[in-house]
Amino acid sequence: MIDSVDTHILRALQCAPRAPFRLIGDVSGVSEQTAARRYHALRRSGVMRVVGLVDPAVRGAAQWVARIRCRPDRVGPLADTLARRPDITYASIASGGSEIICIVRAPLDTRREDMLLRQLPKSASVLDVSIDLLIHPFGSADTAGWTGYGGHLTTAQRHLLTGGGPSPAPAGPLLTPTAEDAPLLDALAEDGRTTHTRLAELTGWSTGRIARRLESLEASGALSYDIDLLPERLGHHLTATLWLRVAPAHLERAGDEIARHDEVAFTGAISGDHNVMAIVVCRDAEDLYRYLTTRLAATPGVDAYGVSIRTHRLKQAASLISHGRLVPSGNGPA
Repeated sequence: MIDSVDTHILRALQCAPRAPFRLIGDVSGVSEQTAARRYHALRRSGVMRVVGLVDPAVRGAAQWVARIRCRPDRVGPLADTLARRPDITYASIASGGSEIICIVRAPLDTRREDMLLRQLPKSASVLDVSIDLLIHPFGSADTAGWTGYGGHLTTAQRHLLTGGGPSPAPAGPLLTPTAEDAPLLDALAEDGRTTHTRLAELTGWSTGRIARRLESLEASGALSYDIDLLPERLGHHLTATLWLRVAPAHLERAGDEIARHDEVAFTGAISGDHNVMAIVVCRDAEDLYRYLTTRLAATPGVDAYGVSIRTHRLKQAASLISHGRLVPSGNGPA
């Protein structure tokens, strides 16, 4: 389990993933050296990773939410195969071990059978597949993602980390990374806090050129940073995917409000009968019940929901889960 210093370090990283350890130490109440030591201990233990992510839209790809039902005795091998595919960025087993939920990157004009079905092993015993488009992710630059572990920062601490108010929204248009950017982006996919000096060594560029290129990619929205966490190692053992139905007039407000809930790791508008998908992380079943009947129940516009309980976490953002640890997926930033 982590203590209050660790929770503040995690909060600081979610607020400013590449902030100097000096500032992280200041908001955590420890020295720069202690902040660095605690961060590296969390990373080595596989509890968390800071990763650089390239927006799939720069390659002309959209994101699709797939739900695959198959025979329970075939779920494990199929899920492992899917998690290792570079076009799949999230994968988990749910519904008592009979359903795989994953997010697939593919162009908008890709035929459904070409996207997933033809690539599934013939031995998978797939019973049913549904694929819906992820239309819009909710949340803003100051929405930290899942923060149910605590450690809230004050407004002054946030300003200290960011140099003022919340980070500005990407200005666009998206910059398309070039072949020269590959070593830079590969290094950030492995460790989003890789220093300018190390990035310069890997690319052969000057540190000034590194700083300018990162600023351009980040400002356009092509490059962003995420914090992968293992909630089970932080005392939160129940993760559920909620399939919500929200009236169109309430969709934007409800989606943004849900994205700000401490219990929520991700919220997005999707196609299909349920038009909002939310991933919720709780301590246990009673914690989930309290969330459903209080915070979610108070959100205007939600008139129906379904729940898929995650039984096995396989992949998230840029990390695979192996033996209870976050490890690089090996797929690079694309």
